[in-house]
Amino acid sequence: MLQSFLPLFLMTFFICLFIVLMQFLWRYIDDLVGKGLDVSVIAELFFYAALTMVPMALPLAILLASLMTFGNLGEQFELTAMKASGVSLIKSMRPLIVLMVLVAIGAFFFQNNVLPVAQTKMWTLLYSMRQKSPELDIPEKEFYDQITGFNIYVNDKDRETGILRQLLIYNVDKGADNATIIYADSGKMSITDDKEHLFLTLWNGEQFENLREQGLSSNNVPYRRESFTDKEVMITFDANFTRMDESGMRNQYVGKNIRELQFTIDSVGARVDSIGNEYGTALRTTPYFGVNTQTYVNTDSGVRVIPTPALALEKPLDIDSLFNKANPALEKSLINQALAKAKRSQQEYEFKSMTMKDERKLIRRHAIELMKKYTLSMACLVFFFIGAPLGAIIRKGGLGMPLVISVFLFIFYYIIDNTGYKLARDGRWAVWEGIWLSTFVLLPLGIFFTYKAVNDSAVFNRDAYVNFFRKLIGRAETRNLQLKEMVIDEVEKPYAKKLIDELIAGCLHFLNNNPKNQNYISYWLRGYNRVELHNVSALLEKTVDYVSNSRSRIIVLKLMELPVMRNLLLYHPTNYKIVAYAFIVLFPLGLPVYFIGRHQQQKLRDELLHIVTTSKELLALLDISDKDIEDGVSF
Repeated sequence: MLQSFLPLFLMTFFICLFIVLMQFLWRYIDDLVGKGLDVSVIAELFFYAALTMVPMALPLAILLASLMTFGNLGEQFELTAMKASGVSLIKSMRPLIVLMVLVAIGAFFFQNNVLPVAQTKMWTLLYSMRQKSPELDIPEKEFYDQITGFNIYVNDKDRETGILRQLLIYNVDKGADNATIIYADSGKMSITDDKEHLFLTLWNGEQFENLREQGLSSNNVPYRRESFTDKEVMITFDANFTRMDESGMRNQYVGKNIRELQFTIDSVGARVDSIGNEYGTALRTTPYFGVNTQTYVNTDSGVRVIPTPALALEKPLDIDSLFNKANPALEKSLINQALAKAKRSQQEYEFKSMTMKDERKLIRRHAIELMKKYTLSMACLVFFFIGAPLGAIIRKGGLGMPLVISVFLFIFYYIIDNTGYKLARDGRWAVWEGIWLSTFVLLPLGIFFTYKAVNDSAVFNRDAYVNFFRKLIGRAETRNLQLKEMVIDEVEKPYAKKLIDELIAGCLHFLNNNPKNQNYISYWLRGYNRVELHNVSALLEKTVDYVSNSRSRIIVLKLMELPVMRNLLLYHPTNYKIVAYAFIVLFPLGLPVYFIGRHQQQKLRDELLHIVTTSKELLALLDISDKDIEDGVSF
């Protein structure tokens, strides 16, 4: 089992890792292209990015490898041979279960010890690349704005000599109102040896400089005009790659292990509780209407805080009457003061709320990262117990069907996991609920597939589903009989008539006991008696089997007119009262089933009436002598 699984696992792991790494590349391609970065720096970034992508590639690789392994074994009937020799599916999975436990343990230590370092180095390197100035490559006939504070236009470039022709340079470093415009007939551009400045040599041109900041008024703006034959310009342009310090990223949640994350959560939580206590104390001690809510009393043991007793009024104070007695100017002043005080209080509480919100968000981000240390290990186990039984059930190897199923399941897992992550990040759910949501959803699926595979259930057997839908809304079958050349059991007319009479009585009894028009409630609670219908169908087949031994061609042809009875679920959808009452209470949901079922019930009644009519015709044919039948006498 290990020899079959390990090569596939390694192959699928590196394929999945390559795919997610390409996704990373396309996501950050704009930060890498055109910067003139060394190959070693880009290779280092890809190495750390590959390490950070392991949590995404590992579960998918386990799912795909387990599907392919057990699919190949099932397709080549090796699982069947194992079961025939007494080796159960769980026993055959035992070596891989041990391997998956070891992989899960390794994934935990990888998440805790390796991933924080890899994420710190990757994000530090990526931010350093973003800060690097782009490689200097000024295009022709369009403005180049990658130099901070400058826009440069070049009409034509000589690739061999490096001469630039018809240059137009806008220096907006001091703002658009104090821009400097340089036009030159030709020029040459180079970078200083320290790669920190851009050196321009310009020939035959003019310079216009706006001096608005020196103007006395907005209507009179002085400017300076300069004509030159040879001019040199130095522009600050740092072309070096400077690696940022990792300490800043190391202090973020992505760069911490379990111990550091828990310490941060505890310390920030203690700070939040302390600030919350201070805010609560301030609310309790804030005077309202000039009356203090607490009184401080000096005692021998120190200052003691006691609640201020409520003020006793001889009669209720009518605030509206006091306000209405004031003059309009005083009323307006009081309203303005009240509004200003309310706005100040609102702004104060909003500021406090924002402070607490940022702290709680920080706690959630650290708690999410803490939970992720464990979810990868659990995801590896869950995906194995989904992939291995599923491969044993579908019995398809190779990359075709397993790849389709793996991609579908992984997309399903990724959507649920990302949804739970966002709910936990935004504080709508508890952190453990959001991060473990994907595990809670997929774990029952793994248990279900394992149970079905161990019990050899036909979960993906096409015939089983075809039979189910045929039983639900199956089409009517036509009866096909042929005159037998040799008859072993001769038809005895009295017994044949007895069977036909019983068949007619059974059909009429069913029609009388099951009303033609059932309302919505009667349909769900009673429906048509499918047990009685089964007995009628069995009696019909028994009659046809016996009478078909007749030597009369006309009787055999008449038997072919009898329909094949169907015992559809739509005749009575459920035998459980609680389900029936549920559909009765949820009235609109059961209407489509009701209308389709009523149509099928009507077709059943027509078939039963046709059976009664045809059976009476058979009785008449049996009464006619064989000679009369041969002479063509009608009945």
